[in-house]
Amino acid sequence: MDRLRAFEVFVTVVQRGSFVRAADALNTSAANVTRYVNELERHLGTRLLQRTSRRLSLTESGEALHERARTLLDDVAEAEALASASTVQARGRLRVNAPLSFGILHLAPLWPRFMALHPEVELEVSLSDRVVDLVEEGYDLAIRISRGGAAASQVTRRLSTSRNVVCAAPAYLKRHGRPGRLEDLDRHVCVSYSNSSMAEEWPLSDAAGTTRVVRMRSVMQANNGDTVRAAGLAGLGLIWQPTFLIGEDLRAGRLVRVLPEWSLPDIDILAVYPSRRHLSAKVRLMIDFLAEQFRGTPSWERALRE
Repeated sequence: MDRLRAFEVFVTVVQRGSFVRAADALNTSAANVTRYVNELERHLGTRLLQRTSRRLSLTESGEALHERARTLLDDVAEAEALASASTVQARGRLRVNAPLSFGILHLAPLWPRFMALHPEVELEVSLSDRVVDLVEEGYDLAIRISRGGAAASQVTRRLSTSRNVVCAAPAYLKRHGRPGRLEDLDRHVCVSYSNSSMAEEWPLSDAAGTTRVVRMRSVMQANNGDTVRAAGLAGLGLIWQPTFLIGEDLRAGRLVRVLPEWSLPDIDILAVYPSRRHLSAKVRLMIDFLAEQFRGTPSWERALRE
């Protein structure tokens, strides 16, 4: 049995939802498709598909094989493309993980542009503020918002930088006053971003490089920047958030920067990928594409200067 061909047939059956449609896609007969699937099941000693007169469904073993087989076929197609001097077309599935807020605001508009450039790539995007394990969870690439870089076993490429800005809504400042010195922060409350080590202890630095850690009292905590932003806009307290999230609010006056002579550490927007895996064409092209899109002064910083 040609196992690679059997995997291709099996994956096509799952994708098309029937043996007949798979046969059409593969330019072969339905009987031939059935033979390949039956031989694959006999070889593995397990049933992969539940067949009824109306529909096909994957068994638990079938689900596991389908995921692995798709990856294998993508890798084979990629290897063929790399080895062929006549084609530079990236193809196959590309799994990308990105933070929720940044992914929605700044990455979502870019995916259609990338797909238009590389129509043979099957893009799968997962948004989560959780730091995923790229290898264990099968991601090709992650976009990270980080002050500390990535693990030593991973490779990173910096795409851009964003400032963290302490600010508040005008209504809050009208009620509680605008702090003029660090000591004034003792009289204020904050809405804290609980995913950060700076949630309630703010390491503020001045132009001379002096850093002072200010302990803030939090009236609300959230593990999502959009939620912190919304609470800040509603006047619940002081907040700090990256300019990629609140740049337009600062430009429009919906939020007002406080203590501008003191700053929090900047953060990097990084492309992260596993160093022990071969950097495929589709990953390399995605990284180069994103680097080009974020080249120069990012839009969130330009908004503050307008």
